Amino acid sequence: MHDADVIVIGAGGGGGVVAKELGEIGLKVLVLEAGPWYGNKKWPNPNSMRGGEWGNSLADLDVELFREQYNRLENNMNDVVAGRFRFGPADRRRPPWHRVMKQAGDIWQVSGVGGTTQHYWGNCPRAYPSAIDNIWPIDYRELIPYYEKVEATLPVQFAPTTSKEELFYYGAKKVGWSLIPTLDVVTPGYRPSPNAILPPNKHLTDPNYSMEQLSRMEGCTLAGHCVNGCPYGPSMDKIAKRSTLVSYIPLALKTGNVAIRPNSFTTRILTEHNPTEGLRAIGVQFRDTWTGETGELTAQAIVMAAGCIETPRLWFNSELPNNSWVGRGLTNHYFDWVSGIFNEKDLISILGTPEINQFVGPTSAARIDVPGLGAFQQAGMSPGLSSLLTYGITEAGYNFMNPPMPGESWDIRGRVVGAPLKELMLNYRNTLSILVLTDDEALFRNRISVDPTLQDENGSIPVIHYTPSKKSIQRRNQLAKMAAELLRQAGAKKVIRTYFPAAFLIHLESTMRMGYITDTKCEALQVKRLYIADNSVLYDGIGGPNPTLTTQALATRTAEMMAKKYFS
Repeated sequence: MHDADVIVIGAGGGGGVVAKELGEIGLKVLVLEAGPWYGNKKWPNPNSMRGGEWGNSLADLDVELFREQYNRLENNMNDVVAGRFRFGPADRRRPPWHRVMKQAGDIWQVSGVGGTTQHYWGNCPRAYPSAIDNIWPIDYRELIPYYEKVEATLPVQFAPTTSKEELFYYGAKKVGWSLIPTLDVVTPGYRPSPNAILPPNKHLTDPNYSMEQLSRMEGCTLAGHCVNGCPYGPSMDKIAKRSTLVSYIPLALKTGNVAIRPNSFTTRILTEHNPTEGLRAIGVQFRDTWTGETGELTAQAIVMAAGCIETPRLWFNSELPNNSWVGRGLTNHYFDWVSGIFNEKDLISILGTPEINQFVGPTSAARIDVPGLGAFQQAGMSPGLSSLLTYGITEAGYNFMNPPMPGESWDIRGRVVGAPLKELMLNYRNTLSILVLTDDEALFRNRISVDPTLQDENGSIPVIHYTPSKKSIQRRNQLAKMAAELLRQAGAKKVIRTYFPAAFLIHLESTMRMGYITDTKCEALQVKRLYIADNSVLYDGIGGPNPTLTTQALATRTAEMMAKKYFS
């Protein structure tokens, strides 16, 4: 007798989708999540006490508890070592789970129910059709109905315009970019970002409502700082920014067929040899991150949705069949960051106001899409993160030692410190920043492996190797110059290029590629009844756009395919 029909490993962007889809058709689903569960009455103090074991009730979701825990203080939420949004155990007195980096950089991931979507910006563009057709083992048109279902479920809509978007569009038009009026991007241009954030509250400009009242109503408050967590809404399932935690997880619980166990790190896939199917997955071993106790659960099918690092790590640590592509092909959108500082008098003439106030509105609500190169999108961060991303995290060294070469498109490159940094940050309210996302190549050398000698309590530790190709470097440089040109045309008096380290990893993809590790239904080629439903199964970097929507569309499709094959 099995414990469930399906076990899902990971309650992030893909795992939550699979759980909801399978629960809705009547299958019994158990979800194991390594990190905490915020906003649930069974875990009122999730970072200091173990709390319950399983959660399966929509009634246990508590928006007041959620607001208390999602306090949006940027260091409290986003510190990669001790913040609530880190990849580590719920107990913040303990260190994060260790990964070995073979080059300078950082990994911006989150454990917990909702996964990394807890701090994502809500950007949900579709992949570029040109990055799918005749490249992936499936066609773009096969994804469209699943895109549409996810877009309706979250929901996804074009972002509103605040001052920072208005200035971005002003620059885009002066450069000569055309408006893209569609979700399916086939030509370069600018557009509002398709975002999983509810439309602005219709009472925002009504003086009869206080900000406290607005924060408890349905709709975006344009309060900004989305990356530090959005706590605004009348209930957990109506929070404005639609992370998996507040969108798919409530829908999964609503089915009555899904139970989630946080604080449970899956350490092994259990298999058996079957006379008709061959090697097949039958269950999992997991470890309670509070007590250290281990357990086993069995099911008719298993879904790996632990992310681009932990899914291949789990494959290796489970001693599943050898496949030379497991963990290989890592793509990362090879990011960069370009910012412009504006004078007040110019802003008054363009915007009618002396300040941009980049923190107002969704973190990122306007974008330029360039199929064949990638994309770049406006990004308004809170002060500490803005300082870090604009002037701190770089592979270019100190600006005073390595200033831009004559003819380069920027006035500052790399790290700025001391009095010059203070002076630049005095212009925080008049700064417009742009994130560059490169159409990265899936190369065999870029990979996740495990260290044969180093182990933590969850098994052999993952090792990350990432070096961009010459083509990715060229594409990033082209996009950075385009971003700088937009800022100059918009009136920026000073332009800064950060030069992010190559291994600044946010959009990790492609380490368990469809066609290499799985079939086109995302079932493992070498292990029956084992499916993959996270970014790792994407064939490549989808052309550069943010990957969450594509992963969720593919997870929706995978749940349907699995149900037809094994539960019809």
